Amino acid sequence: MATARWNGEIIAESDRTTVVEGNHYFPLDSVREDLLDHSPTTTFCPWKGTASYYTVRVAGSENPDAAWYYPEPSEAASHIAGRVAFWRGVEITD
Repeated sequence: MATARWNGEIIAESDRTTVVEGNHYFPLDSVREDLLDHSPTTTFCPWKGTASYYTVRVAGSENPDAAWYYPEPSEAASHIAGRVAFWRGVEITD
């Protein structure tokens, strides 16, 4: 079971993560969406496509762009569609 935790709060937990380039991508239904706010930030990966970001908000603190996902991943990365990954101090344990 992989768990994503920040600021003492579990953000996501699943035994169905997909690991890509060392990052656990959690199915959206395992993520606490109430702790995420859409960010205007986007980045581009040549093989996955354009990533969108969320700011994580827990207990009055925010972690800007600490979660990302690919709304329309490339065909090569289609297995991460509907999944969210974390960084910037979000602790992932499995």
